[in-house]
Amino acid sequence: MPSRPAINRTAPEPSPAREPLWRQVLGERLRGLRHERGEKLSETASRAGVSPQYLSEIERGVKEPSSEMIAAVAGALDVTLVDLTLAVAESLRPAQQGASRGATCSAAYALAA
Repeated sequence: MPSRPAINRTAPEPSPAREPLWRQVLGERLRGLRHERGEKLSETASRAGVSPQYLSEIERGVKEPSSEMIAAVAGALDVTLVDLTLAVAESLRPAQQGASRGATCSAAYALAA
């Protein structure tokens, strides 16, 4: 009888944290702004000229909206594109710094070996 391969019962190593996607952070920020205003999805969507379903997909980070759509939703939430873009960029900065720090640290260890 052929022998069976041994089963590795050790827990898999955790994967490194992935940097969030722009559309995910944008959606979170838009949803946060809408909630701060106490608005329903349908109210904001109506003012932006998009369907509630589409706005929901943007907020969940499922859709990659065009710049025109982002401008429409930002306008409906009384926020400028500059302010919205800066808020999203600032949200991404800590994740980017952590990711690059880890890569730099790994590279340094690799060079030291």
